[in-house]
Amino acid sequence: MKITLIVIGKTDASYFAEALKEYTSRLVHYLPFEMIIIPDIKNAKNLSELQQKEKEGELILKSLQPGDYLVLLDEKGKEFSSLQFSAYLEKKMHTIAKRLVFVIGGPYGFSTSVYQAAQEKISLSKMTFSHQMIRVIFVEQVYRAMTILNNEPYHHE
Repeated sequence: MKITLIVIGKTDASYFAEALKEYTSRLVHYLPFEMIIIPDIKNAKNLSELQQKEKEGELILKSLQPGDYLVLLDEKGKEFSSLQFSAYLEKKMHTIAKRLVFVIGGPYGFSTSVYQAAQEKISLSKMTFSHQMIRVIFVEQVYRAMTILNNEPYHHE
């Protein structure tokens, strides 16, 4: 199984880019991982929230492959502790043959078509984080889950 993270827009802040690079390099020792960056929508200022979500949704759906299992990172999704998330990933590793795809939406969330295509929604917190910050938090949590599953000392209870 491969984990894919789809995000809207590049990571502008160098400190977030460095953290992403660090955790990605750690993570790939455990399983295949890729991040797909969908470019920011051009002239987004001239679009309504709905139009922007629709355009982003089209690009997200085009990034999917047959057999993908789609999970949205969404504030209304299921919450996990780090231990629960590691168990969730372990189960998915045994049941998903191809890609487990997580998506961080744009500033206004997801279009209806993306919600309809998704199998699940997960929330990383009840708090709101910037889209650049949540990328780092997510990749770190996947890395943490892998260290938990491998009984390594990174995670402390």
